[in-house]
Amino acid sequence: MTSIFDQFEQASQISQRAPPVSEPMTSSGYINMQMDDNTPMFSKQKMNFNPSDLITHVAVASDYLVLAMANGKLFRLDLKMPDQHEEIHYAKFVQPNTKLSNIFLDPLGQHLLLALSPRNKDGNPELVYLHRARSKLKSVSKSRNYEVTEVGWNYENKSTSTTGPILLGTSQGHILETELEADNDKMFSGSQQYWRQLPNYLPLYGGKEVDGLIFDIGKGTETPITGIQFHRVNSTTKYFIFVTTPTRLYQFIGHAVFTDNKPSLQTIFHAYLTIPETGFQEIPSTLKYSRLQFYFDKTDTPKTFAWLTEPGIFYGQLDPTSQQNSNSLFTQGELINYPPEKGDAKDKTPEKIEPGDKTPLAFVLTEFHAILMYSDKVKAVSLLNQELVYQDTYSEAHGKLKNIVKDPVRRTIWAVTDKAVFRYKVIREERNVWSIYSDKEEFDLAKEYCHNNPAFIDIINVKQAGLLFSKGDYEKSAETFADTQSSFETVCLKFLEVDQVNALKVYLSRRLDALNDDDKTLISMIVIWMTELYLSQLGTLRRTGKEDSQEFHQIQSDFEVFLLQPKVVKCMQHVKSVIYDLMSSHGDKQNLIKLTIINEDYENVIEQNIHKKSFLEALKILQGLQRPDLYYQFAPMLMEDIPKQMVNALIAQGPRLVPSKLLPAFLACENDEEHVSEIIRYLEFMLQNFNVKDKAIHNYLLTLYAEKDEPALMRYLSRQGQDLALVNFDVHYALRLCHEKGLLEACVKLSALLGLWEAAVELALDVDVSLAKSVASLPEETEMQRRLWLTIAEHVIMKNQDLKEAMSLLEECPLIKIEDILPFFSDVVTIDHFREPICQSLQEYNTQIEELKAEMEDASKSAECVRAEIQSFRNRSVIVSVSDACCLCDIALLLRPFYLFPCAHRFHSDCLLTEIQPTLGAAKRSKLADLQRQLSVLSGIELATVTSSGLPLREALRNEIDDIVAGECVFCGEYMIACIDRPFIADEDWERVLKEWE
Repeated sequence: MTSIFDQFEQASQISQRAPPVSEPMTSSGYINMQMDDNTPMFSKQKMNFNPSDLITHVAVASDYLVLAMANGKLFRLDLKMPDQHEEIHYAKFVQPNTKLSNIFLDPLGQHLLLALSPRNKDGNPELVYLHRARSKLKSVSKSRNYEVTEVGWNYENKSTSTTGPILLGTSQGHILETELEADNDKMFSGSQQYWRQLPNYLPLYGGKEVDGLIFDIGKGTETPITGIQFHRVNSTTKYFIFVTTPTRLYQFIGHAVFTDNKPSLQTIFHAYLTIPETGFQEIPSTLKYSRLQFYFDKTDTPKTFAWLTEPGIFYGQLDPTSQQNSNSLFTQGELINYPPEKGDAKDKTPEKIEPGDKTPLAFVLTEFHAILMYSDKVKAVSLLNQELVYQDTYSEAHGKLKNIVKDPVRRTIWAVTDKAVFRYKVIREERNVWSIYSDKEEFDLAKEYCHNNPAFIDIINVKQAGLLFSKGDYEKSAETFADTQSSFETVCLKFLEVDQVNALKVYLSRRLDALNDDDKTLISMIVIWMTELYLSQLGTLRRTGKEDSQEFHQIQSDFEVFLLQPKVVKCMQHVKSVIYDLMSSHGDKQNLIKLTIINEDYENVIEQNIHKKSFLEALKILQGLQRPDLYYQFAPMLMEDIPKQMVNALIAQGPRLVPSKLLPAFLACENDEEHVSEIIRYLEFMLQNFNVKDKAIHNYLLTLYAEKDEPALMRYLSRQGQDLALVNFDVHYALRLCHEKGLLEACVKLSALLGLWEAAVELALDVDVSLAKSVASLPEETEMQRRLWLTIAEHVIMKNQDLKEAMSLLEECPLIKIEDILPFFSDVVTIDHFREPICQSLQEYNTQIEELKAEMEDASKSAECVRAEIQSFRNRSVIVSVSDACCLCDIALLLRPFYLFPCAHRFHSDCLLTEIQPTLGAAKRSKLADLQRQLSVLSGIELATVTSSGLPLREALRNEIDDIVAGECVFCGEYMIACIDRPFIADEDWERVLKEWE
């Protein structure tokens, strides 16, 4: 049950606790968020055990607590088993006339040293050893000449039976090196002692004796050593040693000599015997004591140290690895003042003020705080800002505070009064470190201790950005502001008020990078604003004649980089027109073209170049694109100004372009010979190389030919041929066009193409008789040719009455005779003029009559041969044996009706029908089925009916079936030739035959 004094003390502890740092974070964008929890950073708990007498000294290590009491007893307790403790009467083992001055426990909690000082001149100092597993103390006899005031334990020692090499500090300022062992109630120790003046070998107590040296740090002034710490540097042979006196802090560093894997530290001190006294920090003090504490990180490496002196705590960061020629092993050393008193010490007269009232009697060191122990209170001071963060006043019921210690292994903190033991808990002492570092303007360190808390980081960034802004470092301030949740409008106004456009651009750029792709509105706003800022800066420099300056080129380069950012490029899809309008309003055509290229807005790129009359540049850009649609769009403008280069570009595109889609461009610029010739060049290229058959293209080309180049028109018509179905132009349109243009020769070809032979010949006769003759030879119908030639003959004879020319017509066309052209001659022409042609005509008739007679005689002879052969077949017979079998089924032939062929192959009628039926065409197969059906359904009377051929109907049907089925032998006729690629085994029989062979 808690006593009334404990309750009062807990209430006092709560009331005196420093308030936590908290503030609403409205400035950073995190509204009303508590920055700290309400858990106390420091709290204490009274341990539930009562020593048998007043406590005088305390030591704790590895959860092992040792108390020395006024009744001469030691109280030992394993904190893991708090119900089991042990008391040892140490006074029985020590010399009379001595008193206990201090106790020392190694980090393992295994080795305990008791330092005793003489009560009077008759007494001698003594050092007593007690092992954790023993109850009997052993005196270190060889140390009786030395009053030990401090022990430097070996933190690397892992042995429970030996201390390893340790250092002892005395009240005379001597430093001794020794090693203590415990084994079967026998104590062995070795010690090496160092005098600074000269070597001296002093034997210690029995068992082992080891030579040693003494190092006198007080130079004979009997300056007591108040603290010793030595540690190894990064697993090397190098060690550093800190030694303190009431007024000085000494530093030693050097390489130790190892024997049996144990270091000998005397070599480190040897180096300092021959050099002037340096490497110490001196702070004046009237106190007879000081305290040295180290703080170890999670890897048990010393990180910081603190030295309690009268003016304050000297605190620094340990850095032995960087020690080169410097005499200092620490960095950032500073003196931390003690927190001011609140009236308790002020009310006392000077002679009543004791050291424990104004100056702490002891302290322990944590990572960020020093916990100070006074005679009646405990205070915690921040090592970063020296502020008091905790105060705990003890009631008189517990007595005065004796000591405050820290377990070097378990890192627990213990405070001891005359009558009680308390344990202090430190919970998240780093919680406000970030704020302290931020107040000290050490922002990087502040962020390290935020533990990625976005609210804390935001506060730090706001403060850092404000500081940079106040110092005039606007661009860095903008970068930092961009990482905060500060109001966008407020930050922008700050930079606008001081006319810092570059810093504003930095801020906007960083904010743009931080936005998500879904924030389309904000992205668009920032992109438009930054574009306006860049354009304004470039425009100002351009107007002031600084277009070639380094500043202009730098801004231009930054602007181009900005436009290439993926987020900006994506945004351009939505605000493209706004950006174009901005650039146009600033008259910045160069950047407008660059932007259209970046956005792949090639339409605008080409338009801008055409607007600048940079037609070749526009064409160059067009050629570099894989966009045929842009050719159709810009061909009219480019054909108008650079027809030759444009046609070259069109030709280079080849089949990727559809010529018919270019017709509007061609029609818009056929105003002079140059344009027409280039258009014709392109169309001819497409027709000749890619066989374009588009009727519109052919009609257009034909039109250009008709208007500009008649020879080319005739060549074109000749290439198209005389097959109306194969020509690629509209013949009627072409004929009409040629009539309008008066192109008679073309009209002749087109009329002939349409089959208008008479009209073609009549037109040709107006041009040239030879042309008419060529047309007359074209029709495939003989009668048409004859009529056309008669038309030509009539024209020639009626026009010229030229007998020779008429006779030449008879020679050129054998279809017309002399008698056909005679009516065309006038009546005055006598028959003597035609004697030779008439005689020749009669001779030809006689020849034809003789040829007909010869053909008739050949036909009669052939008929006689056929009749003779038929007669011979009637008298032919074949003998069928009983053993003969069907050539298809190998069954006796005479068992069923059969067919016998002259080639001697024989087949059953049904076998032959089955074999021949798949080879018949659809019509024959249908007719065969119909004949078989008729043969099967007719009655006997109907079958006896006589047909027109004189045969009974049955015989007639049989003959027709025979003609289909037995027209030829299936083995010797055309059927066998047609089946030459037929497999011997049908597909449906393959599996069966394969299994039979297996």
